[in-house]
Amino acid sequence: MTAFSNAFRSEVARMARKEIKGEFGSLRKTVTLQRGEIAALKRDVKLLAAQLKALQKVSPHQADAPAATQAPARSSKRSAEFDGQALLAKRQQLGITQQAMASLLQASTLSVYKWESGKATPRAAQLERIQALLKMGKRAALAALQ
Repeated sequence: MTAFSNAFRSEVARMARKEIKGEFGSLRKTVTLQRGEIAALKRDVKLLAAQLKALQKVSPHQADAPAATQAPARSSKRSAEFDGQALLAKRQQLGITQQAMASLLQASTLSVYKWESGKATPRAAQLERIQALLKMGKRAALAALQ
């Protein structure tokens, strides 16, 4: 009787596993699809949060425009304010080297080279220093170097 009992138990367990396997197959597909949808929603939330953060930085009268169009406007405004040729002309007028100009602007020599050649535009803090330097005379610049 124990052999029959063991065989019966193993057969019931096998049939139960077979039934459960079919049920879990469809559940696995559903879970996989839902995980993909959750990941997509997380990406959307992250993107929207970044856009909201960018819009909060913009002043209230500019908040109507999308954040993507704001960034190029700022960079073009900055490049319109800065002219590398003017910096080069001022350096030549003062009769100083790029290294001395970098010392006056508290920047690296490489930065001055890139600004003069138009390969880079200075940041806002540097723009203020450059504007002050462009207004400076030769005596004041040489005194600042001393």
